[in-house]
Amino acid sequence: MVRNLILGLALFFFTLPGWALDRIEATVDKNPVGRDESLVLTVIADDEVEANRLDTSALLRNFLVGRTSVSRSTRIINFNSEKETRWQVLLTPRTTGTLTIPSFTIDGVSSAPIRVEVSEQDQVNRDAQYLYIEGELLTPSVYVGQLALYKVKLYLGLDLQRGELSAPQMAGAQIKQLGEDKDGSEIVDGRRFRVIERMYGIIPDKSGSLTLQAPVFEGDVLVPAPRNGGMFNFNESRPMRTTGKNTAIEVLDKPEGWQGHWLVANLVALKEEFPQDIEEFAVGTPITRSITLLASNADETSLPSLNLPLPAELKSYPEKPEIKSFVREGQLVAQLRLTQAIVPTEVGTFELPAIEVPWWNPHLKRREIASIPGRTIRVTGPAPAAPVPTISEATAPTASYWPWLTAFLALGWLATALGWAMSVKRAPASLVPTPSQPQGVSQLKQQLADACRGSDGSAMLSAAADYLSARYGTNITLDKARTLSEPLGKALGQIQRARFGQHGTGNEAPDGASLIAAIEALETKTNTSTAASLGDLNP
Repeated sequence: MVRNLILGLALFFFTLPGWALDRIEATVDKNPVGRDESLVLTVIADDEVEANRLDTSALLRNFLVGRTSVSRSTRIINFNSEKETRWQVLLTPRTTGTLTIPSFTIDGVSSAPIRVEVSEQDQVNRDAQYLYIEGELLTPSVYVGQLALYKVKLYLGLDLQRGELSAPQMAGAQIKQLGEDKDGSEIVDGRRFRVIERMYGIIPDKSGSLTLQAPVFEGDVLVPAPRNGGMFNFNESRPMRTTGKNTAIEVLDKPEGWQGHWLVANLVALKEEFPQDIEEFAVGTPITRSITLLASNADETSLPSLNLPLPAELKSYPEKPEIKSFVREGQLVAQLRLTQAIVPTEVGTFELPAIEVPWWNPHLKRREIASIPGRTIRVTGPAPAAPVPTISEATAPTASYWPWLTAFLALGWLATALGWAMSVKRAPASLVPTPSQPQGVSQLKQQLADACRGSDGSAMLSAAADYLSARYGTNITLDKARTLSEPLGKALGQIQRARFGQHGTGNEAPDGASLIAAIEALETKTNTSTAASLGDLNP
């Protein structure tokens, strides 16, 4: 069984997919070099290759070729095999000047040639080659308020212990880092460097020719240092400081005659979110509408405020605008999102005006407009009240209990009538009270009072509708409640405005005291009218 397992594993590894040679890479450990210095040439092929396949005879023209070592390695990651063959060749320059290490070719795949600078000095100070900064202004000419992209690369030829890269500086501009740092590697003049890349956004506030001061790096790196009398080199920590080159940037002023807010971007777009599955809206029903403004390669501080005009019959309760920026596909995108609740107050057909945002296209050098077309909405009356549920035949009392139930209800009605007649006979006609309310109505009124003492406008409106419906014995909507009395209509309107405006300005709070006072005044007026009508009927 063990033998079969070993054979199975061997068969598995032999049947792994082959790794074809498609890359040869050549690097050197130092460049430039001194006249009496040696350097190590490393050639890597991404496949298992025989040692004699690398022909180094072309090196003899410019270099003394020393020992050559060959190593092979195989890695299997997720059943994918990665093979590598590595040659290391010790070279000594025959002369000074610019020497070329030619390309090496195996199975039609070639490496890049390397130009090596050989100095007249015995030793070369390579601190500048160990660590340096390159900066690139991707947009050398911009308008005032336009975002300019500045890419910084820090090249490290040694191991970094610690360090700090400062931000570039420019008078009369805002500078901010975009996204996170990118850590990678590059081969420069045959040497492999660790490269830390960082992107900055620069927004100039004034026009003219401005100077961008390059960033500065300060830190500690590990450099090889020979020990006195020793045979081996050791690494020691050394502080280093380097800076890039300053860059000039030309800032153009906005065109003459420009009116309104100045917005310059690569692309500006407007989009709207509106209920699409509703053709008609009822009076008093809020409609949620969201407008989003997107500007590519622009900062969030440059976005204008959105003006959303509406007819007088449509009340607007906007929420606080949401403003943010994010990086997408290497570009900074600024976003402004505004959500509003639109409440119709009258029946009819109304027009929501179009929304337009003018902006300047720096590539086409012209004024453009991002827009959302207007739309028409139809507003109808309030929805009809829900019918009172009736007792179905399935839930009605059975015939066997009906006579007893009828007799019980009749006796109860007779006792109530006799008691009411006796109380009327004992009391003066002018002090006859109105019939007492059911216990459920009293509980609803208490719930209304508790809600009005709080700050929840929705709870106030819901409790008022429930209490009035129970008080009058029919479904009373908020629209119907506003017609019962003028103070009640004003109190309900104020709470509705505060309810939908709580995320907007925040300057108005629901007034529960006015609501409970209006309902108490309505009941007092109703009781007075009822008592007067009862007094007229008694002699």
